[in-house]
Amino acid sequence: QVQLVESGGGLVQTGGSLRLSCAASGRTFSGYNMGWFRQAPGKERELVAGITKIGAGTRYADSVKGRFTISRDNAKNTVYLQMNSLKPEDTAVYYCAAANLWERLLRGMTDYWGQGTQVTVSS
Repeated sequence: QVQLVESGGGLVQTGGSLRLSCAASGRTFSGYNMGWFRQAPGKERELVAGITKIGAGTRYADSVKGRFTISRDNAKNTVYLQMNSLKPEDTAVYYCAAANLWERLLRGMTDYWGQGTQVTVSS
């Protein structure tokens, strides 16, 4: 089992920044590809960013490229999402997720999910 706990969400104005953190406990953190997903009201959950097990590869949704950066610190069992130039359309609940297989992460077929953290961007 892997437990994922997100933090860092909140209310921010358009153009502002937030940094989300996801602390993992349980099985070996470096054995999992990690991702951030989000779900806005009335919309499906979508992949925002993913990072491979040792951080060598990343993937971003087109809507966040150039604004968001995913990173991980395997020594601290933590994955981060730095969000800059935030827009109202970034408002959503953000979830941290872990998957053993990269392709499963990209498809949202993850092994573990966090409880989510709310991000609200005001206009």
